[in-house]
Amino acid sequence: MTDPSAMPEALESGKTILFTAFEPSADAQAAPVIQALRAREPGLRIVAWGGPRMEDAGAEIIERTSEDGVMGLASLLKVFEMKRTIDRIDAWVVANGVDLHVPIDSPLANFPICKRLRRHGVRTVHLIAPKVWAWGHWRVRKLQRWSDHVLCNLPFEEAWFRKKEVAATFIGHSVMARPLDEVALAVDRRTLPQGWPKILILPGSRSSEIKGNLIHQIEAFTAIRRRYPEAVAVILAANERIEATIRARFDPLPAGVSLERDRLDAAISWADLAFATSGTVSLDLTRHACPMIGSYAIYRWQMLITWAMLRIPFKLLPNIVAGEQVVPEFVPYDQKRGAAPIIETAMPLLEDPAALAAMRTRLEEVRAMFDGHDPAIKASDVILKVLHQDA
Repeated sequence: MTDPSAMPEALESGKTILFTAFEPSADAQAAPVIQALRAREPGLRIVAWGGPRMEDAGAEIIERTSEDGVMGLASLLKVFEMKRTIDRIDAWVVANGVDLHVPIDSPLANFPICKRLRRHGVRTVHLIAPKVWAWGHWRVRKLQRWSDHVLCNLPFEEAWFRKKEVAATFIGHSVMARPLDEVALAVDRRTLPQGWPKILILPGSRSSEIKGNLIHQIEAFTAIRRRYPEAVAVILAANERIEATIRARFDPLPAGVSLERDRLDAAISWADLAFATSGTVSLDLTRHACPMIGSYAIYRWQMLITWAMLRIPFKLLPNIVAGEQVVPEFVPYDQKRGAAPIIETAMPLLEDPAALAAMRTRLEEVRAMFDGHDPAIKASDVILKVLHQDA
């Protein structure tokens, strides 16, 4: 990781692109785009406030900022920490020079950066369109003022932004673009626990999500195991830090439950049903057409704020894309309800194979909406066009 105060002794010829990512999912989304940019224009200098996947793809990491996202950057401490990070980014840009900024999601962090860098004449291409269609429609004015282009990874977004006079392009989604190696998956899933039903628990990539959701997901599995003694579950940790958090909070794990890391595709292909904390992982499940129940437990006072802000009928990505409920979702729900919503939905599904099959079919239809789009190539096309538009 590069010292943000250090000046490089020699810079490669060419232009500089800055990526800023503050979530593990943003790190994953940016990596293939960075790789495509480096392949197409090796002289580019690509620097980032980001994470390990971006670094592996060829970005020069100035600071690590994407390893434990906080939903909405909610805590006061996190807000002050982010302010200091933005100040350091601004200072680095002034000292080093940047031609193009590529913010990835996290508008509460990235919008202030866009505003700052605009003062320095830095152009902006958003990778992952800010979800202003879901809450805070007024924020689209910020995109109109501080952005040159928005790259959309959900099919309906391009038309929505263009109606708001924001230049936008649907590029597809990196999760949906990855091919599945069915032969390798068949071998890999045989090393996972055997039984029926096989329940995959995806508790999220944030420490706060582990605290708020995993206990309910485990309780739901325990209820299933009482009904089906051969039931098995795998909790999949998003990274090493989350794995350590889970082991510290749940030691020992309940009977029938095991903990894995870095085996997302194998675990999804293994599962009969997934309990997913809402987020990008619901698209990973859609890619495999894996039946799921989405949930996100929060306090009642937080629910009131969420319902006031979110003006969309669905919150889980496959339902948002389809425009109807394809999979059951409790996003958000009052944490005082515990595991009840998950249990009450899971039991009828497990008792009705036709219902699970129907859900798989609908998920396949959602998956088809992303076919034919290579987000890394399409994103790099737009980024390079904006970067060189005056050349």
